[in-house]
Amino acid sequence: MILLGNTSLPALGCITQLYFLGAFTILECCLLTVMSYDRYLAICRPLRYTSVMNVKLLNSLITYSWMVGFLQPLITHTLILQLDFCGPNVIDHFFCDVAPLLELSCSDRTWVEIEVSIVALFVGLFQMLFIIITYILIFYSIFNMSSKAGKEKALSTCSSHLAVVCTYYGTLIILYLSPARGYSFSLNKMLSFINTMVTPFFNPIIYTMRNQEIRMAFKVLLFYKQNNFSSLRLK
Repeated sequence: MILLGNTSLPALGCITQLYFLGAFTILECCLLTVMSYDRYLAICRPLRYTSVMNVKLLNSLITYSWMVGFLQPLITHTLILQLDFCGPNVIDHFFCDVAPLLELSCSDRTWVEIEVSIVALFVGLFQMLFIIITYILIFYSIFNMSSKAGKEKALSTCSSHLAVVCTYYGTLIILYLSPARGYSFSLNKMLSFINTMVTPFFNPIIYTMRNQEIRMAFKVLLFYKQNNFSSLRLK
């Protein structure tokens, strides 16, 4: 809509956008946590991996991620819909986010801010601490490996996931665990752009470049283009 020059959005569309933003953000956090546990089992408990990570546990982890992701934002939206919006109807952002939307409210928004902070604490911070603990155990196991090839393989398995975790959680912590007032909305918009555009853009690149076949195809493509460029220069 912004690219087409239309910067207006119905109130229902804003609330819907806010809901799905929160749902997919929480879902991403849960899936990153599940992936860290999967890597912990694969590296630290390789002999028990198949017995622990069975179909029942897989279904439970998937159900947990989707239920938390799509049910929790309903609480936030219930509280937001009870607020009064009697001020300007211009959001200082390029999409409907919690902080700029609350700035338009003329009623007491304390409970909404408390609820958002609690969600950010439990869904974001606690799961990030779980990821940190699993990676401490993973690196401890990797450094105790006697095989150099085994260390390189284990580090290659974790590097892509760890890069996404650092980028994603880094922006989320600043956005939703920092105070709702007293910081620049320009910084908020920049971090939101990184979180909603840059991180999803780099996700396929980060995850696919650890695939040996894709890396080989990429090298062949670069070699082919370089040879064609050289031949054109000779002519």
